[in-house]
Amino acid sequence: MDSIRQHKVGRLIQRDLSEMFQRECKEYAGGAMLSVTAVRVSPDLSYARIYLSIFPSSLAGQVLHGLEENNKSIRFLLGRKIGKQTRIIPELRFFVDDSLDYIEKIDQLLQ
Repeated sequence: MDSIRQHKVGRLIQRDLSEMFQRECKEYAGGAMLSVTAVRVSPDLSYARIYLSIFPSSLAGQVLHGLEENNKSIRFLLGRKIGKQTRIIPELRFFVDDSLDYIEKIDQLLQ
């Protein structure tokens, strides 16, 4: 069960990372379109799991590799944005949110 603080920090990170991927970090995406679908923050706020929806999904591996290589610079940019609102800038881990692919597969099976 997540606390209210975890939800607030998660939403803050989700909003700011979405803006960063649209404006400042386009080169990290490798030509794909990124959407931050969810952010789960640990109870001590030191670790964040970021779930990304990547289009086209065939570039998911390449995009995740690029994000992991540039993790420190992404965290630094995030720290400059939310540094006044949080005491700890969490470590970032990126994961693919494949829920859209799953929904599409279910729709195909039902038809």
